[in-house]
Amino acid sequence: MRWLIGIVINAVLFMAIAGYFKEAVYVAGFGAALGASFLLSILNILVRPILVILTLPITLLTLGLFLFVINGVTIMLTDSLMGSSFEVSGFGMALLTSLIMSVANMIIQKTLLNKE
Repeated sequence: MRWLIGIVINAVLFMAIAGYFKEAVYVAGFGAALGASFLLSILNILVRPILVILTLPITLLTLGLFLFVINGVTIMLTDSLMGSSFEVSGFGMALLTSLIMSVANMIIQKTLLNKE
């Protein structure tokens, strides 16, 4: 259930980011945002662990900050797999999107989803 809530939250975040950065991020609609969020979660399950292992030395050298770059790469992969319904203008915008989504997800999980 938490996974589905996370997908909906990410879809809402995609829509908000696309609304704020109109020229840099394009989402065709909420259905496309849900599809991009679902695809991003699948990529985070399948591809992200491989990237983390391959880039472990640089991740340790940057004290974990390179994980934002890995998140940006997964957003760019989502962009390329989604086609024209989800577009990110470049890697810099994907990096900024990953930073915004990470901070927003952290705040949402700490305030809304933490029942302890």
